[in-house]
This record gives sequence, structure tokens and C-alpha cells, in this order.
Amino acid sequence: MQVDVRVIPEEDRRRWFEVCNTAFSSELREEEVEADSKLMPPERMLGAYADGALAGTTADFPLTLTIPGGELPAAGVTSVGVLPSHRRRGALTKLMERQLADARDRAEPLAVLWASEGTIYGRYGYGIASRVVGIDADRMAFDAPRDPNARARVVDVDEAAEAFPPPYDRIRRETPGMIERSSDWWKLYRLADPEHRRHGAGPKFYALLELDGRAEGYAIYRVKHDWDEGFAQSQLRVQEALATSPRATRELWQFLFSVDLVARIQAWPLPPDHPLYLLAKEPKKLRVRIGDGLWLRILDVERALSARSYATEGELVIELADSLVPENQGTWRLSTESVVDRSGRPELRLGVSALASAYLGEFSFGELQGAGLVEELAKGAVTRADALFQTSRAPWCPEVF
Repeated sequence: MQVDVRVIPEEDRRRWFEVCNTAFSSELREEEVEADSKLMPPERMLGAYADGALAGTTADFPLTLTIPGGELPAAGVTSVGVLPSHRRRGALTKLMERQLADARDRAEPLAVLWASEGTIYGRYGYGIASRVVGIDADRMAFDAPRDPNARARVVDVDEAAEAFPPPYDRIRRETPGMIERSSDWWKLYRLADPEHRRHGAGPKFYALLELDGRAEGYAIYRVKHDWDEGFAQSQLRVQEALATSPRATRELWQFLFSVDLVARIQAWPLPPDHPLYLLAKEPKKLRVRIGDGLWLRILDVERALSARSYATEGELVIELADSLVPENQGTWRLSTESVVDRSGRPELRLGVSALASAYLGEFSFGELQGAGLVEELAKGAVTRADALFQTSRAPWCPEVF
């Protein structure tokens, strides 16, 4: 089978969406084609042609990703799929290699994605860069009293489009792993409410939290109605709930847990360091589960390490393996004086996917060493690396793209 990867020509874009949906065994829906076509630059839509016929797809969004101490451009990889009839014949590998090369050519030092199957992306240098938490909680009270200067009110989608982005942006700038959202992204992805996304629940509700008259948080949720012999057993499904401070977080979740005629509150994805576990009176009834969130690929080691902030002063020399991006391979000296060069004797040896798992602060080098993913070549290097890469906030991305 001869596989050729190229940018999708205009006449094949409809077929591109058909192939992608077939790869995911899903239904092609016109509203999703319309939204994706507005937000997905056509020059970033790639197709794998097998003997001249389109058999695989991938694309990426031009994103701005928050990293510790700043932000960087990143390729937001999405729509990765190969037809069932053409799998395990090299099409996916050629798509990934071309996509990574294109991102490097655009001077994007990072690529990020959500993995539908985690076994796929480690082969291409991606590492788990953040985790997410889900809850399936009983309705319960909190120990803390309600704040008399807090007000949560349900608003329509137009007011949500105006009121929600400012607090989101304040939180985004402080949280590694979050992405910048354009007004079109808000409208077409986050606030949109297509019927097939409801999964048996009702429409989206948009709740704005105000403290002392200022917008400090918001929640987007649905309710799946269920009544049993006259008793409400309904589920409140939180799509997104963000707040700018501990006070705002407490009040926002007090509101969500107090919605009438609801027996259970479900939420995913939440950050792994969410304070809800400490706020709840009976934390075991939250039924917390944890999973992988954002996966990250470092495409330009020098730029990625130079742009990141560090928790303490010092330097570290690593020996990095990267079979797909030869420019990343070899020795790198990192100094907190924003110097990244090729000098020094290696103190740690690791692969690019392991470095990706440490980059945003999700995993320590000690944890990676415990998993056999980091080799310490100089005594104390793992401890020093952990001190350098430590962050005050766990990385998190609420946007599945």
C-alpha cells in the first residue's frame, strides 16, 4: 500500500470529515462540520491517501498554551483517525511525522492532544502532561456557611458569552495546561448546545457567580431528569465550573450542590488538586476517579525550556533521546538564568516523552525515576530537578479538543 500524506485540497474536505467520522465509528453531523470548518485552518488539515484514496486524517488548531511562568504557541492535535480497513499499515505514522514536521516549520515548540487511546501517542514522543479528576457525588452540604455577598444566577447564552471569558482568562493565565479561547471558540464549542451532546439530559444552563458585584466564576451544567415513585433522582452534570479564588470556588460549588430536585452531581474533567475534596462534609461520597488529561510533545527543546519559569536557582544537564526530532537529541544544559545550551556532562538520562510529563509540573522526576523513565547519572540530580520544575498549581486543561 502506497501512502502519501498531504494537505487536504478543497474538493476533498467533505470527504475528510466523512473519513474521520468513520474512523471514530460516529455519525457525521452538519453542525459539527460547520463549527470545525470555521475554527480549523484548512492548511492544518492533513490526509493520508492510500493508493490515491483518502484513508486517514489529522488536523491541529493554532493554540496558545499556558506554561509555568508564561505561555507558548502549540499545535492542538485533533481528528486523528484511520479507516478500519487501512489500519496498521503505516498511515498513522506518516500522518504523525508530517504533522510534527509542519508544527516545527511553523515555529510551534509544543504539540498537545487528548488521547482516545493512550497506547498510540507515546510512540511519537508524547507524554502525559496533566491529569483530570471526575466525581459522581451524592448531594451533600458543605461545612462552610454561605457568603452573604455572593450571588449565583442563571443567565442566558448571550450574557454568558460576555461574562464568562474574563474570569476564564484570569484563571488561564495562572494554570499551566489551559488554552486561550477566541470568541468563536466560546460560541461554537464551549457554549454551543447541540442535541446530540446532551446524552439524555436537558439543555445547558449557564450560572454566573458574582462576589461583591463582580463576576468571579461561572458554571455550565445540564440536568438529567429521573423520578422514582415521586422522588427526584435527577443528575446534575457539570460541563465546566471555574472560579478565580478559594472564596469563589467554595461559593460556586455550594450553589451547584444546592440545586433543587437533584440527587447526584457529576463532573468531569476537574483539576487533580481541586479543593472540593476538602470542602465536602463526606469526601468519600464524591466518588473521585482520576485519569489522564492533556498529552504533550516537545518539538523544540531549547525554546520550550527557555520559556518556562523555575522554582529555584541552579542548573541541570540532561541527556535526551528523541528518535523523531533529531534536533532534540543529545545533551542539554538548563540554567535558571534562561540559558539552554549543549554544554556539560549529563546528570539525568531520559526520553522526550518523560520530559513532556515533567514539563508542566504534573509528574516529578522522582516519580518518573520510580517508573523507570529517568536514569540518574549524578547523585542528587533527581532531587535537584524536582526542585527546579516544581509548580504551585497542578497543570490542567478543561478543554477536550
